[in-house]
Amino acid sequence: MSGRGKELGKGKRTFHRQVHRDHIQGITKPAIRRLARRGGVKRISGLIYEMTREVLKVFLEDVIRDAIIYTEHAKRKTMTAFDVVYALKRQGRTLYGFGG
Repeated sequence: MSGRGKELGKGKRTFHRQVHRDHIQGITKPAIRRLARRGGVKRISGLIYEMTREVLKVFLEDVIRDAIIYTEHAKRKTMTAFDVVYALKRQGRTLYGFGG
């Protein structure tokens, strides 16, 4: 056994394809509708979905940027739930139930 894993050296080599796509579109229309329903909204205008995606993207960029700062300061490569909790707390949005 060479210890090189299952797939290496066994014929055709596969490559990872880069998918160039706006990932914010993964937040689907039904997902936004469910969040609105949870917030008590009965009817939703068709223009709301794209606006919601834009606002969500800005919010996530801010939270993830702060969480990355916490992760790098701790000299880790893996972001933990605590990093996200502390990033939210730094922005004045305390999240309960995840420690910290």
